[in-house]
Amino acid sequence: MVFDPKPIIEQRTLLDPIPTADPKDFPHTDEVPEGCIVLKGVKDNWGHKVDLKTHVIYAERDGRQLELNIFIPKEHNVASEIAEAPHKWPCVVYVQGSAFHEQWIWDNIGRHIRLAQRGYVIAVVQYRPSEVAPFPAQMQDAKTAIRFMRKNAAEFQIDPDRVAVAGDSSGGHTALMTGFTGNDGPDTDLYGEYSAEVKCIVDVYGPTVFALMNYWPSSQNHWEADSPEGFEIGQKNVLENPELANATIPMNYLSKDKPTPPLLTIHGGHDMLVPFNQSCQLYKVMKEMGKDMTFYKLDDANHGCLGFDSDTVLDIVDNFLKEHL
Repeated sequence: MVFDPKPIIEQRTLLDPIPTADPKDFPHTDEVPEGCIVLKGVKDNWGHKVDLKTHVIYAERDGRQLELNIFIPKEHNVASEIAEAPHKWPCVVYVQGSAFHEQWIWDNIGRHIRLAQRGYVIAVVQYRPSEVAPFPAQMQDAKTAIRFMRKNAAEFQIDPDRVAVAGDSSGGHTALMTGFTGNDGPDTDLYGEYSAEVKCIVDVYGPTVFALMNYWPSSQNHWEADSPEGFEIGQKNVLENPELANATIPMNYLSKDKPTPPLLTIHGGHDMLVPFNQSCQLYKVMKEMGKDMTFYKLDDANHGCLGFDSDTVLDIVDNFLKEHL
């Protein structure tokens, strides 16, 4: 069969384009072929569209260019809904977990897109792996990324006064360290004219006390020199180097006299890599010091799965961010 448009052309009039910037002003078609199913009243409910800027270099350290992947919400393309001035979104600087080794910063992309759709710029941080630079390199890189986002607030459409830090697993540890210390050390001076402080912290199953990890059930070793935690203190045995290990404990950077950003922690009850008790240790100290911490145990979840990719968790994070940003 060869489709021939000539009979239709002979029956119709060639039309000029209709100039309109708003779809609601465009003529509606009443054409409905037999068998076509008509759906009325369907509205967009996924939230904002999302733009993505990849491989944004924010620093160069130890011979490596460090990058950000940045998810930016977009207004729907309806003229009546577009503001005259560019939108300023709250920003979540997110540290992807990797057992402190080389990251795959595309991991959790589904979570980032869904949160960006709700109206947040998500800047996913690449940090130096522990093989290249042990603690405190990761938190220093995260602080630099926060300052970089503030420096370029107009380009990435963020409100520099509404910035949070978040992370999962080793990235959760980095988020805690970053949020608890703010502009205090350990730090670097790159973009030092901008603040590294945040309004709130989201920690998802992050380790807190390396020396205690194998005193609760775990599927891997956390104290030997070649363990993730051993690498993070310079490829040394965690139990034999308490001074180095203690420097990585986020709670050691808290003070009753210094305000601490509100914290949301979510941890799985079946976590086989980072024992749930790690977050319990954090919660105990936070409560003793009168700090603001909201703590959820995702009872049936493992390490980053079996419940974390859900609207339940997304709503918890979204509501927490809305309250504090």
